[in-house]
Amino acid sequence: MKKHTFLKNAFILTATSLLLRTVGMFFRVYMSGKIGAEGMGLYQLIFSIYVLASTFATSGISTAVTRLVAEEAPEGGRPASRILRRSLTLSATAGLLSGLAVFFAAEPISLYWLKDIRAVPALKILSPSLLFMGASACLRGYFIARRKVSSSSNAQLFEQAVRMAVVFFLIDYFAPKGISYACAAVLLADTIAEGASCLYLGLSYRRDQKRTRTTSGLSSPPRGVVRRLLSIAVPISAGRYLNSILRTIENLLVPSCLAKYTSSRETGLAQFGMLKGMAMPILFFPSSFLSSFSTLLVPEVSESAARHRTDQVERAVNRSLHLTLIASILISGLFAVYAKPLGLAIYQSEEIGFLIGVLAPVMPFMYLENVVDGLLRGLDQQVSSLRYSILDSVLRIALIVVLVPLQGIQGFLYVMILSNILTSLLNLHRLLKVTGLHLQWGKWIFRPALAMAASGASVWFLQQHIWSGLSPLLSLLVGIPLASLGYGFLLLLMGCVTREDARMVRSV
Repeated sequence: MKKHTFLKNAFILTATSLLLRTVGMFFRVYMSGKIGAEGMGLYQLIFSIYVLASTFATSGISTAVTRLVAEEAPEGGRPASRILRRSLTLSATAGLLSGLAVFFAAEPISLYWLKDIRAVPALKILSPSLLFMGASACLRGYFIARRKVSSSSNAQLFEQAVRMAVVFFLIDYFAPKGISYACAAVLLADTIAEGASCLYLGLSYRRDQKRTRTTSGLSSPPRGVVRRLLSIAVPISAGRYLNSILRTIENLLVPSCLAKYTSSRETGLAQFGMLKGMAMPILFFPSSFLSSFSTLLVPEVSESAARHRTDQVERAVNRSLHLTLIASILISGLFAVYAKPLGLAIYQSEEIGFLIGVLAPVMPFMYLENVVDGLLRGLDQQVSSLRYSILDSVLRIALIVVLVPLQGIQGFLYVMILSNILTSLLNLHRLLKVTGLHLQWGKWIFRPALAMAASGASVWFLQQHIWSGLSPLLSLLVGIPLASLGYGFLLLLMGCVTREDARMVRSV
C-alpha cells in the first residue's frame, strides 16, 4: 500500500510539474514577445532579488515540517497540528521582515545592486507576496509528509492559473508604457497568485484536520517542536541564505560583465535574458519526474533512517541514482541532437539553440544534483550541502569576474559547466560515503551513454538524409520518440534495465 501511495504521489507531482512547465514555457514565450529580450533580462534581475528575499521568507521551513511530521506524526492529528502552528509562526515572522526589507529598500537595491532604477515599482509590488510564500511553504511541507500531494499540486495549478490570468489582463495596458511598467505588472500577478495559493492550501489543511481529528486527535504532541524545527531549518536556511546571496551577486555581475565585453548594457542584459530567462527553462523542462521524485524522497528516506531501516534507505538510494542517471542521459542526448530545432521551434532563434546545445552535455550533472540533494536532506546531511554550495558559489563569482569580461557569454557558459560538474560530484561523493554504496559505472553510466550515442547518431543521420525538409517542429515530433525508443531498446539489450525496473515504470 505504501509503495502504491508513493507511485501515485509521484504520478501526481510529475503530471502537475509537466503541466506547469509546459504552460510556463509557453507563457515565457508570450512574455518575451510582449517585453522583448531586454525586458526578460530586467525581469530576471528582479527575479533574482525575489529568490533571495523568498529564501529568507521560507527559511528552509518546508523541509523541516516535512521531516518532523514524517518522523513524529505521519498520521496527522494534534501532533502534526502543533508542529504546523509553530512553523507558521516562525515563517510568518521571517516573511514579514523580508517583505518590509524589500519594500523600504527597493530604491537602493535598484540603484546600487541592479543598476537599473526601472526595477523599483516591481520590487515594491512583490514585497507582500513574501508573507504568503512562508505560510505556503509550511503547508506544502505538511502535505508532502502526510503523503497527500494532491493538495499541494492543486494549489500550484491554481496559482499558475491566477498568475497567467492577471498578466493577460494587465500586460497589454502596461507594456506600451515601458519595461518598468511591464515588469511591475508581472510581479503584481506573482503577488496575487501567491496569496491565492496560500488561501487554497489553508482551506485544504482545515479539511484534512477535520478528517483526522477523530482518529488521531488524542496522540501526544512531540516536545521541543520549535527547537527541533530550528535544528533542521537553520542549517538548510543558512545554506540557502548564503547560496541565494552569492547567486544574487552572480546574477548582478553577469550583465555588467557582459556589458564590458559587448560595450552595451542593453546587449549584455539581452544575452543574460536569453540564457537565464529562455534557454534554461527549456533545459529544465524535462526534469519534472526527477524533481517530483526528489521531493517525495525526503519523507520516505527520513522516516526509514529515523527507524534505522538501513536496507530501505540503501534500496531507495540505489533505485534513485539508477533512474536519475538513465533518464538524464536520455534527456542530455536529445538536447544535444535537437538543440537547433528547439531554439527555432520555440523562440525562432538559432542563438538560443546554440546555448541549449552547449549546455546539453551538463544536464546529467544538473539533474543528478537535484535528486542527490533530496536524498542528503532526508539523511540529515544538509550541513555538507551547505559547504559545497558555498564553495561552488565563491568559485562561480571569481570565474565570472575573470572570464566573462574577456570572453562574454562563452565565458559564462564555461563557468556554468565547471560549476555544475563540481557540485554534482561533491554531493554524490558525500552520499556514497554516508550510505556506503558504490556507483555501478557500467550499468548506470557507460552503457547508457553508449546507447544514447548510438540512438542519437542514427536519428541524426535520418534527419539529415531522410526528412531534412521537415520544419523544426515536425522534426522534433518525429525524431524525439524514435530516439527515445531506440535508447530504451538498447538499454534492454545491454542489461541496463531489468524486468523489475520495467514493472515500476509501467506502474507509474
